[in-house]
This record gives sequence, structure tokens and C-alpha cells, in this order.
Amino acid sequence: MFGKVLIANRGEIALRIQRACRELGIKTVAVHSEVDREAKYVKLADESVCIGPAAPAESYLNVPAIISAAEVTDAEAIHPGYGFLSENADFAERVEKSGFVFIGPRPDTIRMMGDKVSAKKAMKKAGVPTVPGHDAALPESSDEIVKIARSIGYPVIVKAAGGGGGRGMRVVHTEAALPNVVATTRTEAQAAFGNPAIYMEKFLETPRHIEIQVLADKHKNALWLGDRDCSMQRRHQKIIEEAPAPHVNARLRAKIGERCAEACRRIGYEGAGTFEFLYEDGEFYFIEMNTRIQVEHPVTEMVTGLDLVQLQLRIAAGEKLGLKQRDVVLRGHAIECRLNAEDPFRFTPSPGRITTFHMPGGPGVRVDSHAYVSYFIPPNYDSLMGKIIVYGDTRSQAIARMQVALSETVIEGIKTNLPLHQELMRDAAFRAGGTSIHYLEDKLAAHARGD
Repeated sequence: MFGKVLIANRGEIALRIQRACRELGIKTVAVHSEVDREAKYVKLADESVCIGPAAPAESYLNVPAIISAAEVTDAEAIHPGYGFLSENADFAERVEKSGFVFIGPRPDTIRMMGDKVSAKKAMKKAGVPTVPGHDAALPESSDEIVKIARSIGYPVIVKAAGGGGGRGMRVVHTEAALPNVVATTRTEAQAAFGNPAIYMEKFLETPRHIEIQVLADKHKNALWLGDRDCSMQRRHQKIIEEAPAPHVNARLRAKIGERCAEACRRIGYEGAGTFEFLYEDGEFYFIEMNTRIQVEHPVTEMVTGLDLVQLQLRIAAGEKLGLKQRDVVLRGHAIECRLNAEDPFRFTPSPGRITTFHMPGGPGVRVDSHAYVSYFIPPNYDSLMGKIIVYGDTRSQAIARMQVALSETVIEGIKTNLPLHQELMRDAAFRAGGTSIHYLEDKLAAHARGD
């Protein structure tokens, strides 16, 4: 096992990784920007290194600074968390070439799965069902693109091959709108991801967003750890996640899960990963794979009893999983609410100093947050300030526990999305389970209209 790990991230995930390391007796190095100097995880780390000013490009995305920090502190491995450089194959390659262990998949795997076109091809070969569409990047010819769209059938969705985070995708309902959308998406793809390649798929009208968590070691052992429903989202950003996904046939879940594990074996995947699917009319359709730990990993931990971050560390250190698929047993139900520093209905960021901060407790309640009283939420980064996760024997009990947990939560000095979560826990459609990815946006639009 590693003696010292550098955590190349910030916020709640930096603290989460740090806790996993401390349990394993691993010393930690926290890198931070100037504005994050007073962060909890910086204070709790064995060592800390300031790697630049607040701007992400000059700090958390500053590869030379991160590598230098690892060198001067004699770290052995680097954990990228999620976001920032976590799915950057060039960064992973630089880490390895500099003599450190990258806690994640190999650079070539990240590169293959990061390109949505090559990822889709790989999944098809592994027998994982994919969204109907064109199997290659779209050509330059407008006539050819029109033919492809007609063969798929409208509506279609045009996506950036190197996209992610909800950016670089547009829905097209008519042939007349197609040329402009293609041109705009190409431009956005180049600007945002440095890759102008785009592809086209059938646009599913009312799908759910369901994902499968996987783990694979360096010895060709791979497991799937159940599924998660992440359909409650706006602008492709998740708000609430739960495990297992409600109203999914257990045999179908197992069938898709095993195909995901087999895909990991085929491509030589290493570490934690997530296969993301659209689910409609009882069918799963692969859309992408995230080659990192997810924000929503705690709900899987709650229903499996496994520590995914510690398993990431063990895999990166060369250990075998030590588990068989039959050892993975899903029990109960877990729900996660993301706490964001933002207006609950307009979603405008709300940076500032927290004057009151009281988190909930009780049976089956977990809080992952780096915030505290007098902590200043900087305006430079994502608004996520923490997560409340609850566990219950049943989904109904989990919802009831979340309602109690949210009622106990007090955050003052800034605006948060706490009122939205409280409203959604009372929402009849959410309580019934199985809402589509469009449900929340439709609900918010109705709220804005005063309906």
C-alpha cells in the first residue's frame, strides 16, 4: 500500500479521499489554490502545497504545479477525484511518466472511453446495448448528414464526441434545423473540448438516467455493484441520486450489470468506473462511461457496505479485489441530495461566508461536506458544498429519513438548494419513483410560470 498520496482536487471529494487514506494509514498531501487555503481538508492533511491562484487553469488544472507538488512531498500516487483532471488522459500519462501511480484507469483506456464514438464501438463489441444512431463521427458533407438523420428518424440528438458535463449536445426535431445545429455543435465541441468531432443518435423522448457502478483490478477481475437512478436533473446536472433504481426488473439489472463487468474485462479496465445508460420502455441504452469516482458514489456504498475510494486505492496499489460477484449483496435503499450554494429555483450561484451550519444526524444518515461555520464559499468553482445521504430498509423509509434530515439542516449566510430538495421529497411523482430526466425541468418551468 502507498505511504503517501497526493489529492489533486478540492471540496468534499478531497475530504472524502483524505478520510479513506487516513483509515488505511496513508499520509495525504493536499494541493490547493490561494482561495482554498483555509479549507478543512487542507488543515487536516499531513502536508499541503499551494499550487496557484484561485483560477482553476492556474491551480487545479495546472499539471506542472501538481507534479511538482508530488515531487517535493515525495508522494507515491495521485488521486484525481472527480472533475478537473480526473478524466484527462494526458494528465494520467504525465503522472505515470513522472514516476507516480495514477489512481484510476490507464491513459489509453481513459482516452478510448472519453471519446464517445470509440466508447460506443467498444461497448457494442462487448454486447452492451447502445442508443440507435450513427456508429462514427459525422462527415463534413451536409447531404450525408441529412441522410444519416433520416435513417435514424427524428428527433435526433447531436453530441460532441469528446463532450461531458451536459455540454456539447443539441436536440434536432426537424430537417430544416439540422445544418445550423451541426455547425454550432462542432464549434462548441472544438472550443470546449479541443475536439470538433460530433456524432448523432436517436433522441429518446422520456428516458430515465440509470447507471451501473463497476470495479476492476489489474488482474482481469471485474464486478458490478448495482445501479443508481440519477434522473432528477436539470441541464444534465444531477440533483438527487438513489440506489437501487426503482421499478427496474432485478433480472434485467443483473443482465446489464454483468455485461458491464464483462466489458471491463475485455478492455482491460482498472479502477472504479460508471456505465451511464438511458432507460426507456424496459430497455437500457449505453451513452457513456465515466472513468473515475462519481459524486453519487455514496449511495452505492450504503447499499453494498463497500468503501469505493479505499477499493480504488487498493486496486491502484496492485491488490486483487478479493471479492466475487456473489459476495456483492444489495441491501435496502439509499438516497443522496446534493447541497449546492445557489438560488434554489433560479440556480444562480451564491458564494459567500456561511454564518450558520448545522448538519443532520440519526440512524442511516451520512453527510459528506467540507463546509463549516465561517467557511467562505468561493465564487471560482462548482457550487457543490456537500451531500446528505440516507439509508433505509425500504425506499419509503429512506424518503422519510431524508425528509427528517433536510428538516434538521440549517445553512445561513448564503442561499442553498435546500428548499428544492424539501419540495422534491414531498413530490408525488418522485415518491412514486421512475421519473424521466425531463421531469425536474418541466416542474421548474411550471414553477416559473406560477402554475
